Amino acid sequence: MTTRFAMAVGLTTLPGAALAQSTAAIVEGQGIVSVADYGHALAAMSGWAILMLVLLFASAAGKARERTASGHPVRDYSDPAYRRSRAFLNAIEITGPFVAATLVCILVGASPAWTNALASVFLVSRIAMAAVHIGTEVQWLRSLFWGIGLLCVIGLAIIGLIGAFAA
Repeated sequence: MTTRFAMAVGLTTLPGAALAQSTAAIVEGQGIVSVADYGHALAAMSGWAILMLVLLFASAAGKARERTASGHPVRDYSDPAYRRSRAFLNAIEITGPFVAATLVCILVGASPAWTNALASVFLVSRIAMAAVHIGTEVQWLRSLFWGIGLLCVIGLAIIGLIGAFAA
């Protein structure tokens, strides 16, 4: 583990072409796991960043029927402004755990198939959750997609933890 960390830190000191070449792979035991093997997980993190920006702008759009003293919309699921705000705040709450767990999986060389699958399902579930959260008042469906996303993050954290101790 320490060796991999030192190698990752050392990559920042390499000149241009060597840096690009070195960052294309993560050393895993005796073999090399290509960052390309985690393409879906990396794309899911990029997609998550885009979704967060969309939700940020959506949360600022329109006018709430009523606001609290802190400026947030009053809790009222029939108010679309409240639902947009909650969708964004819910996304903020899970960002840290999702990004951290996904990056750990990539850095420790955890199963690319599981890492890609869990990160991709997370993104799809959160897109669905945002759509349901903003477009409807169907709380059970929103909770279902929230739960799927949470299970994906827990799965990523577990395989990342296992990978960290397997090194």
